Amino acid sequence: MVHEPEQTPEPVRRRLGRRGLLAAGGVVGLGALGWQLAPPSLTERVELRLGIEPEVFVPDAPEGMVRVERVTSQAMGDLDLFTAVPAGHGEGAGLPVVVVLHGSSASAAQLQGFGLGRFVTAAVEAGTPPFVLVGTDDGPAGWIPSGDADPQRMLRDELPRWLGQRGYAADRRALWGWSRGAYGALRFVAEEPDWAAALALFSPALGPDDPALRDLDALADIPWGLWCGEWDPFRDGAVALAEAAPAAPDPWVGGDGGHTRAYWNAHTLEMLDRLVREL
Repeated sequence: MVHEPEQTPEPVRRRLGRRGLLAAGGVVGLGALGWQLAPPSLTERVELRLGIEPEVFVPDAPEGMVRVERVTSQAMGDLDLFTAVPAGHGEGAGLPVVVVLHGSSASAAQLQGFGLGRFVTAAVEAGTPPFVLVGTDDGPAGWIPSGDADPQRMLRDELPRWLGQRGYAADRRALWGWSRGAYGALRFVAEEPDWAAALALFSPALGPDDPALRDLDALADIPWGLWCGEWDPFRDGAVALAEAAPAAPDPWVGGDGGHTRAYWNAHTLEMLDRLVREL
């Protein structure tokens, strides 16, 4: 069965926060959040096609407790561990966790600069149940085991312990990744289908013939969503993933946009709300 991405309804443009938004995706209903993001204007579409990224949306919300700590992993060596607690929730004691796997051009130390601490607070202020966002560094082959580095073993065996040591609800976890991180999240869930309660994939870096598409049984039993813009170079892989999966992604969001932070940030609040409500 062919699963089609959600279509773009009549546009509504609304500025969100001091930076505003030049959305790189179609209109998206945010459920409990009650917001809609307009599709890009003609000028914005031309800029995207020319490789000029539009202004990136970051919510005008305060950061809570945001930390980048150095931890030692038996599976990976020394790593940065990023944690973001929503403003007003102290150190995050007892809160469930969304684990983010970053893309190939990023690191855990950069997650704060992407505004993710602000996204956490903004989501909670808009009605998403409180949660903590956590991310670590990847390895030389991204989130796939290679040589002496085994990020999957780190996620499985060590990260839950680090979460518990910080007082979070270590057994209530959802998983989100973008680009190479989304590919790594897909591969990790295939190996560890019970590790996460829900899965969100932004623009997974896989082709339409990737071997990972032959190992999707885990997607039958986990709530999962897929987001990939119409102009993303990995669009064909995302379509192939939606078609090959034993259960359709919910949601499956397309719309105008490329492999850019503008597209991903335009959909981050809705994604976080969907993930956290599964915890």
